[in-house]
Order: sequence, then C-alpha cells, then structure tokens
Amino acid sequence: MDHRPPAVPSAARPTARRTGRPPLTERRKAATRLDISRQAVRLFAAQGVAGTSADEIAAAAGLSTRTLWRYFPSKEECVRPLLLTGLEDIIERLRAWPPGVTLTEALGLDDPASGRDEDSAEVAQLVRLTAGEPGLRAVWLQIHSEAADAFAAILAEREGRDASDLAVRVRAGTLNVALRIAVEEWARRADGPASPALRDVMRAALGHAATALPG
Repeated sequence: MDHRPPAVPSAARPTARRTGRPPLTERRKAATRLDISRQAVRLFAAQGVAGTSADEIAAAAGLSTRTLWRYFPSKEECVRPLLLTGLEDIIERLRAWPPGVTLTEALGLDDPASGRDEDSAEVAQLVRLTAGEPGLRAVWLQIHSEAADAFAAILAEREGRDASDLAVRVRAGTLNVALRIAVEEWARRADGPASPALRDVMRAALGHAATALPG
C-alpha cells in the first residue's frame, strides 16, 4: 500500500452544517479532489489497486506525487470524494427535512428528476470495485461509519433526544445500512440489461428496512 506518514484526512467527513456557497479556493480544492478520485478509479479498474501506484494517479491527474499526498493520506483514500457525493446529498436533505414530509420525499426518492444519478457510471464502477479490493472496501465502510454518526446527530436533533440514545443510534444505523446495501445492489445491477434507477433501489431498501424486524 502506498502511503505517507499518518496524517489527518482532509475534510470529507460530515461535520457542522455550512450555509452559502464555499469560497473559490475551497471549490477548486474540491474539484481537484474529485478529479483525482476519477483518475484513481479509472486506474484501479484497469490495473487493480495493487498494480496502481500513487505516482500513476498523480500523473493522470496532472499533479506531483507530493501534491497528491497533500490531498489524500493513501492511494486508497483517493476514491473517497466519489463515494461521498451521494451521502453528502442525503445528509443535507435530512438536515432540511421538514415536518410532515415522508423520508422518501425528503430524500428526493419520489422525484424522477432528483438528479441523484449524476456520475452514476463511475460511482457504480467504484462500488463494484470495493467488493473485491479490501483497501477500497475499508474506505467505503469507514465512510458509512461516519455517515451513521451524522444520521444519529440529525435524528437526535429532530426528535429532541441525545445522539447517544440507543433508539436514535439503532434508527440511524438501520438507515445507514439500508442505504449502503441499496447502493451496492444498484451498482451490482448497473451493467445489466435492465439497470434500475438508484432512487428506486433506495426506496425499496428503505421499505424493507421499515419491516425488517419481526414483531
């Protein structure tokens, strides 16, 4: 595994809510991170993670390897921006979830024009890679662990409870797992003759989650 000495990962985790448009410098950094992510996925798909070096990813993105390490602590972490795009959207929608609106409505799953399929081919390819590449799988699961914490904080605020409350954590974990499995199922079927829309698979997964436990 290519890596530099331990460093704090760049700000990709869901934290405090921001308002307004990010500054230009921040937007440029985000665009660079996303381009690195796309180049990494392309190389990983063609050569495998073990067969791809950080030098190759940096060169494909038009950067020096030293600059690459400023953005990511390991070559596997390069895929984080693509994996985060959908989750960041979900988190923002949950934060804005108004009273009297269903969960699927709040997430835009009932709207055919919701636009959640942007970058869908690359994301589907990447999610399929996580099934067979342990390093990428670790990043994927870590992202969802962070998402579960964000979901718990949002649900706790919505319900006037503590994020450490068992009921809140179980609901947040159930939502998190249902969404992760939905994305994995969608990615698995994305190359098939009848590829489903991601929103449809998410809606079905949330329906199953709502009735999963007997009694």
